[in-house]
Amino acid sequence: MSASVKESLQLQLLEMEMLFSMFPNQGEVKLEDVNALTNIKRYLEGTREALPPKIEFVITLQIEEPKVKIDLQVTMPHSYPYVALQLFGRSSELDRHQQLLLNKDLTSYIGTFDPGELCICAAIQWLQDNSASYFLNRKLVYEPSTQAKPVKNTFLRMWIYSHHIYQQDLRKKILDVGKRLDVTGFCMTGKPGIICVEGFKEHCEEFWHTIRYPNWKHISCKHAESVETEGNGEDLRLFHSFEELLLEAHGDYGLRNDYHMNLGQFLEFLKKHKSEHVFQILFGIESKSSDS
Repeated sequence: MSASVKESLQLQLLEMEMLFSMFPNQGEVKLEDVNALTNIKRYLEGTREALPPKIEFVITLQIEEPKVKIDLQVTMPHSYPYVALQLFGRSSELDRHQQLLLNKDLTSYIGTFDPGELCICAAIQWLQDNSASYFLNRKLVYEPSTQAKPVKNTFLRMWIYSHHIYQQDLRKKILDVGKRLDVTGFCMTGKPGIICVEGFKEHCEEFWHTIRYPNWKHISCKHAESVETEGNGEDLRLFHSFEELLLEAHGDYGLRNDYHMNLGQFLEFLKKHKSEHVFQILFGIESKSSDS
């Protein structure tokens, strides 16, 4: 069989070793064929001529909030990671629609990896970081409301960090989504790129979900602030609209767009909007007040 398949199988064994170190307890990683790894090793050593069966297994993930479990079913084609991985998440706590949506977004995320990149550990991390919203959205839709109780909403403010935001089409998408939804905040373009979005929780989560997928890899929510409110949340907003923030920059303005935004100006902007505390969260350095 071709060297490329053997190379793929070697990488698969390496990734399985990483998974067993992450899930060391017996039964956490459930192989469909308990002899699968042994047969692959024999094939690579030359003591087995026939191509071994594919590695198939299930990992049960415990999601902390809400307290639910997800079974991640994985099948490794013989040429993975140079061809697409087959994986599917299931949970008895998800209805069919939410389960399909979760798997669509998971597949889109895995699709951003380049051929040759191992991605099962990343898929597990994605589920642990992102799956809670699919369960919570289901509760919002299906839990019966009690008219006797006042309606409470969660007002959310998300601080999002990206290595850079340059592309015109991406900037337009961010502004369009922000203005379409009932959210306020800003998008600071350049390097680094910072987005703040605030509004009702479901609107902010839809904004985050829409701009992030299908293929924005280097972006993360660094900080989130939430508060329960029975009103419309207008008194909680720090911003009056959703706008693009353009600051002075320094560096190379050439083809690479390798220039950094003026963080001193950004700090002053945060002070004006009562958000100076976020500077250290975003950049890991303490802000220095200009009047001290």
